[in-house]
Amino acid sequence: MTHVFETMGTVVSIQPAIRIAEIEAVFADYDSRFSLYRADSEISRIADGSLLLTDASAELRDAYSRSIEWRSLTGGAFTPHRPDGVIDLSGIVKALAIAAAGQLLDASGDWIVNAGGDVLTSGHPTTVGIVDPSDRTQLLTSIRLDGSRRAVATSGSAERGDHIWGRGEFTQVTVVADSIIDADVLATAIIAGGVDTLNAATSKWDIDVLAIDLEGNLFATPGFTAAIADSLAH
Repeated sequence: MTHVFETMGTVVSIQPAIRIAEIEAVFADYDSRFSLYRADSEISRIADGSLLLTDASAELRDAYSRSIEWRSLTGGAFTPHRPDGVIDLSGIVKALAIAAAGQLLDASGDWIVNAGGDVLTSGHPTTVGIVDPSDRTQLLTSIRLDGSRRAVATSGSAERGDHIWGRGEFTQVTVVADSIIDADVLATAIIAGGVDTLNAATSKWDIDVLAIDLEGNLFATPGFTAAIADSLAH
């Protein structure tokens, strides 16, 4: 059985439906701290000047610190700041919530967490569909996650442009990694930074990538191609 609920502006599914109250509480806590669409959230209060960053919760300050580190690691392609200077942690928060949910489930056998198409599994063989950016009701392809390759995240300029600023060379980027945080942050960074960031990320991190440019051309690493073939074989 699968449990589905809405939070953080997206739909989350948990399979099997276990530890539901705890997992919903995790996502609700992240939403209450980090949503810029909620006037009462910590991040909104920082944006309007009623709360200093130094007075924010340890969880928020840690997320901000990690985002600053990712900005450095990606040469500025990933950033926790909007062009107007407002702190926006949307590029990492969902992944942090998914990772926290995964920690709750790690002693519970086989499981899958899917939050708006970003997926983390317990490590058992799992087939994950990748949406077609030209028709989001259709799948472009499917890949197979297995073993340490537990995470897949997709960023798209049309769907998630509210926190992505950059060249716009790609319409969609999917990253497969061992960590959902690595996958989500690097997908966002590649969307923002374009081909240069794609090349830098694939040489620096152990990830597999499928990128689609403005003309519909596909760029896939050998590992991603292998994951597609593995999916077709099963």
